[in-house]
Amino acid sequence: MNKTIKTVLLIVGVILLAYGVYAMVVPETQVSIGDLDLIEAQDNTNAYITIGLGIAAIALSLIKGKS
Repeated sequence: MNKTIKTVLLIVGVILLAYGVYAMVVPETQVSIGDLDLIEAQDNTNAYITIGLGIAAIALSLIKGKS
Protein backbone atom coordinates (compact mmCIF):
# COMPACT_ATOMS: atom_id res chain seq x y z
CA MET A 1 0.00 0.00 0.00
CA ASN A 2 1.18 3.52 -0.71
CA LYS A 3 2.88 5.27 2.22
CA THR A 4 0.64 8.35 1.81
CA ILE A 5 -2.52 6.24 2.05
CA LYS A 6 -1.18 4.53 5.18
CA THR A 7 -0.44 7.88 6.79
CA VAL A 8 -3.89 9.25 5.96
CA LEU A 9 -5.56 6.10 7.32
CA LEU A 10 -3.53 6.35 10.53
CA ILE A 11 -4.46 10.01 11.06
CA VAL A 12 -8.15 9.40 10.28
CA GLY A 13 -8.15 6.36 12.56
CA VAL A 14 -6.70 8.29 15.48
CA ILE A 15 -9.20 11.13 14.96
CA LEU A 16 -12.16 8.73 14.78
CA LEU A 17 -10.98 6.85 17.86
CA ALA A 18 -10.53 10.07 19.85
CA TYR A 19 -13.93 11.41 18.78
CA GLY A 20 -15.63 8.12 19.66
CA VAL A 21 -14.14 8.12 23.15
CA TYR A 22 -15.08 11.79 23.57
CA ALA A 23 -18.67 11.13 22.48
CA MET A 24 -18.94 8.28 24.97
CA VAL A 25 -17.52 10.26 27.90
CA VAL A 26 -19.51 13.48 27.38
CA PRO A 27 -22.11 13.78 30.13
CA GLU A 28 -25.78 13.16 29.50
CA THR A 29 -28.02 15.95 28.26
CA GLN A 30 -30.06 17.54 31.04
CA VAL A 31 -32.68 20.24 30.61
CA SER A 32 -34.06 22.09 33.62
CA ILE A 33 -37.30 24.06 33.34
CA GLY A 34 -38.17 25.42 36.75
CA ASP A 35 -38.63 22.45 39.07
CA LEU A 36 -38.93 19.98 36.17
CA ASP A 37 -35.71 18.15 35.22
CA LEU A 38 -35.67 16.33 31.90
CA ILE A 39 -32.81 13.87 31.57
CA GLU A 40 -32.22 12.17 28.22
CA ALA A 41 -30.71 8.70 28.49
CA GLN A 42 -27.33 8.55 26.79
CA ASP A 43 -27.15 6.26 23.76
CA ASN A 44 -23.57 5.21 22.99
CA THR A 45 -24.31 3.27 19.79
CA ASN A 46 -22.80 5.93 17.52
CA ALA A 47 -19.76 6.22 19.78
CA TYR A 48 -19.14 2.46 19.55
CA ILE A 49 -19.45 2.55 15.75
CA THR A 50 -17.02 5.48 15.54
CA ILE A 51 -14.51 3.71 17.80
CA GLY A 52 -14.80 0.57 15.70
CA LEU A 53 -14.18 2.49 12.47
CA GLY A 54 -11.18 4.20 14.06
CA ILE A 55 -9.68 0.87 15.13
CA ALA A 56 -10.30 -0.58 11.66
CA ALA A 57 -8.60 2.41 9.98
CA ILE A 58 -5.59 2.12 12.31
CA ALA A 59 -5.36 -1.63 11.67
CA LEU A 60 -5.48 -1.06 7.89
CA SER A 61 -2.76 1.55 8.14
CA LEU A 62 -0.48 -0.86 10.02
CA ILE A 63 -0.81 -3.70 7.48
CA LYS A 64 2.44 -4.21 5.61
CA GLY A 65 2.31 -4.61 1.85
CA LYS A 66 4.58 -6.67 -0.36
CA SER A 67 8.12 -5.35 -0.36
